Amino acid sequence: MEVLKEKVEEEEAAEREEAAERAERREKAMWPMEVQKEESTVTQEMLRDLERKLSEIEVSIPEKPSTFTKDPIDVSKLPLSYQSNTLKEEHLLQVADNFSRQYSHLCPDRVPLFLHPLNECKVPKFVSTTIRPTLMPYPELYNWDTCAQFVSDFLSMVPLPDPLKPPPYLYSSATVLKLQKGNCFDFSTLLCSMLIGAGYDAYCVNGYGSQELCLMDLTREVCPLTMKPKEAVQEEEKAPPKKYAIRPPRDLSSRFEQEQEMKRQKAIQAEEEQRLRQEEERLMEEESAKTDPLHGLRVHSWVLVLAGKREVPESFFIDPFTARSYGKDDDHFLGIESLWNHKNYWVNMQDCWNCCKDLVFDLGDPVKWEYMLLDTSKPLLSLTEGDDSEMSEMNDEDDVENLGKEDEDESFDMPPAWVERIEISPEAFETRCPNGKKVIQYKRAKLEKWAPYVNTNGLVSRLTSYEDLECTKILEVKEWFQNREDMLELRHVNKITGLIIDSFKPGHSQALRVHSYTSMQPERDRVMEFYETARVDGLIKREETAKTMTEYYQGRPDFLSYRHVDFGPRVKKTALNSAESNPRPVVKITERFLRNPEKPADEDVAERVFMILDERIQLRYHCREDHITASKREFLRRTEVDSKGNKIIMTPDMCISFEVEPTEHTKKLLYQYEAMMKLKDEEKLSRHQAWESELEVLEILKLREEEEAAHALTISIYDTKRNEKSKEYREAMETQELQKKQQWYQENQVTLTPEDEDLYLSYCSQAMFRIRILEQRLNRHKELAPLKYLALEEKLYKDPRLVEILKVFV
Repeated sequence: MEVLKEKVEEEEAAEREEAAERAERREKAMWPMEVQKEESTVTQEMLRDLERKLSEIEVSIPEKPSTFTKDPIDVSKLPLSYQSNTLKEEHLLQVADNFSRQYSHLCPDRVPLFLHPLNECKVPKFVSTTIRPTLMPYPELYNWDTCAQFVSDFLSMVPLPDPLKPPPYLYSSATVLKLQKGNCFDFSTLLCSMLIGAGYDAYCVNGYGSQELCLMDLTREVCPLTMKPKEAVQEEEKAPPKKYAIRPPRDLSSRFEQEQEMKRQKAIQAEEEQRLRQEEERLMEEESAKTDPLHGLRVHSWVLVLAGKREVPESFFIDPFTARSYGKDDDHFLGIESLWNHKNYWVNMQDCWNCCKDLVFDLGDPVKWEYMLLDTSKPLLSLTEGDDSEMSEMNDEDDVENLGKEDEDESFDMPPAWVERIEISPEAFETRCPNGKKVIQYKRAKLEKWAPYVNTNGLVSRLTSYEDLECTKILEVKEWFQNREDMLELRHVNKITGLIIDSFKPGHSQALRVHSYTSMQPERDRVMEFYETARVDGLIKREETAKTMTEYYQGRPDFLSYRHVDFGPRVKKTALNSAESNPRPVVKITERFLRNPEKPADEDVAERVFMILDERIQLRYHCREDHITASKREFLRRTEVDSKGNKIIMTPDMCISFEVEPTEHTKKLLYQYEAMMKLKDEEKLSRHQAWESELEVLEILKLREEEEAAHALTISIYDTKRNEKSKEYREAMETQELQKKQQWYQENQVTLTPEDEDLYLSYCSQAMFRIRILEQRLNRHKELAPLKYLALEEKLYKDPRLVEILKVFV
């Protein structure tokens, strides 16, 4: 003891000497400054100048990186399985610790295994018992793609506290659903539980991923919604050449001009390729300058789906952050440490020098995958034919019995999951995104998602495409809608040309399918497409410009398929007239008809043209079979008089005809007169239909303006929370029932039996009790609301992060 005291005293003396020396050095360093202060005199002007210079200095405070802080959870409300371990779970933790010690001894260079992190109550739980297979009651969550998309939309991503280590906590999936946020391990555990419940052979993976994968950075990825599906190219079968084929006409175009045009096109293409190449090189330089210093060390968790169950043809990975599927040889996945499901835990014993490309996911092979528990239901080793024959020769009946006994003695069943039942309410399933909105940034695109009924116009998704990588110049915007009364489903806006394309679902009042326009003003360029089955006239498309209108028909009994109307300049009037009262004059109407098999070809009109200003009607008939020319007629509708002043109704020169077979039959003058009279009536009808089409366009435009201004949403009769009409109806029925009860009591008060009177009084007391409770809640809200608002305002004003912003409102 004396020796120890002496050592302690010597150390204390040495420390005192060092402290004295430091103080002496500090005094010597400060002495010249004090002398200088005594010599220099500071004036008020110098102080003001110094204050002005200091005020001009801007100090940028660096933002603190967002760290993962667990939300406070009321532990008292959690089940007992969260707060403690059963004997079987304690035994499992001992087995896991023993397995971890052996693993660390055999593989000292590898990182510790992720076996039993802490849960919400800071109780260690084995990772396999955190997975609870659950089949959700929603058909949309039965397939892996929609299931992964739901998890990706429903939860908010929180980065790991340490990107180089697995998290110290692993919450239950029920708690993660309540918080609606989590890290990659929380995402994977929830998704794996849902996939196993849906029948997939899914596993949670602990491994290493790229920086983009770990941080959910999709700025280098192309948005899937911008990719156009590849159209299947159908090769047309070439007809065999005929023996006596007609020679094609001689090409009279200049070869020199063609060569010059080809050179010009090649030069333009070369310039474009060079520009793209330079852009790619610049991007590559920027990316190489931003190399990740932690590449290959970032810990990430994802889901592995093995082939076999649910008719999965090939194993693949699912990134729970983005809900994207990847092949096993993808470069985003850099290595695997271990994986587990609800039955067992496997450690990867293969080398990951080539990422995951050369890994064999045969979990029954103990050389490649070391399992923790000897489970009789574990995957079997896939053997070749030679190995299988050798094993069959070596295995005798006694050896099989001994191996079976050893497996029974050494096997250990996995305890049941300690997690609460995973439940998703219909409201949460419909809302999906946290706070009803989620934004994803892609390469040259931004995708925004909203829950239904969050936006008053029914907007649920918006995709904005940009021209540059900095996302400053907008090219186009696509918006998806739901639950609209006008059945609007998609709106595509081209910001460069100003073209707007509205797509509708079946059920619009005017049977609209697509409406393309640049302005909602009438007599502008627009295209309207309709659902032909919902229209009586069979109209499928209408194209309108300032001077023309073209309509396409299908399935009409008169075989009309096309109508083109040319308009002339509108006659100017002194009074202010609208398009309805002052329609555009019709100059020409062209109509085309399909072949009517019940008529001969020479009498079946293929095209008729009403030239109104020239007072002429042109007819072209269908061609006969094996004919290349068709019969034609032209009628002149002039009204002239002869030398005596009598009107000439029909003369031979008023009908000019061309007959394919003139020798077969010739049309008499009476037939031509009757045909012209019929054509006059049809001309009036066509002009009237053109005028009705104009009125219909105006009506549709007026209706669309009203729909856009109202943008009313449809609400299901089963949605009792949003259906205000059903609430009003229910309250009216309750009021009416109470009035009926009161009226019945007043009418039969004298003749009532004691039992009826008791029933009436109990009914009234219950109604008054409900009214009194509602009044108390309203009064309490009126009393507490101002205090809550004041407390919130005080909290906001005291928050140091909002001081600079709130100075404006003080």
